[in-house]
Amino acid sequence: MSLLAITGATGFVGSAVLNEALAQGHGVRALARRDQSQRDGVEWVRGDLGDTAALTALVAGADAVIHVAGLTNTPDPAAFETANVTGTANVIAAMKGAGAGRLVFVSSLSARMPGLSAYGASKAKAEGLVEASGLDWTTVRPPAVYGPRDIDMLDLFRSAKWGVVPLPPGGATSIIHADDLAGLLVGLAGSNAAPTKKKIYEPDDGREGGWSHKELAQAIGRAVGKRSVFAPHLPRAVLDAAASADRLLRGDKAKLTADRVGYMTHPNWVSRFDRKPPPGIWQPRISGEEGLKATAEWYAREGWL
Repeated sequence: MSLLAITGATGFVGSAVLNEALAQGHGVRALARRDQSQRDGVEWVRGDLGDTAALTALVAGADAVIHVAGLTNTPDPAAFETANVTGTANVIAAMKGAGAGRLVFVSSLSARMPGLSAYGASKAKAEGLVEASGLDWTTVRPPAVYGPRDIDMLDLFRSAKWGVVPLPPGGATSIIHADDLAGLLVGLAGSNAAPTKKKIYEPDDGREGGWSHKELAQAIGRAVGKRSVFAPHLPRAVLDAAASADRLLRGDKAKLTADRVGYMTHPNWVSRFDRKPPPGIWQPRISGEEGLKATAEWYAREGWL
């Protein structure tokens, strides 16, 4: 059994990683901003990515570190630098100081095109720090992650219930269920296989070529019980205006930000076939159709729809 240190373990992806690590029999030490309920197999460390003492306590003696924590959306683009770049630098420094060598870093497909958004630029910069760290690293660039408890794709499911799913300009994307992503991250953390080291992987749900935006909209519609949905492609100018309106309505909790529009309007967020994780390490278990339906059912049970 290994001891895995996890950042971001109370978030959407991080909580799935924590559950998967425990299910595979690993011990877990997890960073959290607030006090957490006691849980068998988990040692909580109170702190955040700016707390060097907490990070040192987190990684000391760990067999591997899974760095999930980061900022994915904010109305203040400068905040990405602090959370995603400085935060990653602090994790690396703590690992080197404690002699912890194995790092699995969660990046984003947006790092492929850092000029499109401050978020993507911050993830690309963090990837550079990881690659220059001298650690035994593997970077994972997930596509759109969905599943129960996710709030980022929730609005698409809510909209589909009304029979309409507004889309960005034409393009395609890959998706992955949070549980499948968690299985990959934990598998990489426990792997001593040389082919996984100093590699960048882009996993997905196994659908070759990803999903066109319209295909994904229709699949979400079917997941919420609609035989068909109206899925218009919206021009960039309309999305920019919608982002401004969302900021006015929801303030700092706005989901559609100007920065997010920047990478949403790029036509290709499909995971690259030549960056698939090795089949001997991991393969997706949850198809998009199956996962979207189960997610919609969870939203309905919880009253989120």
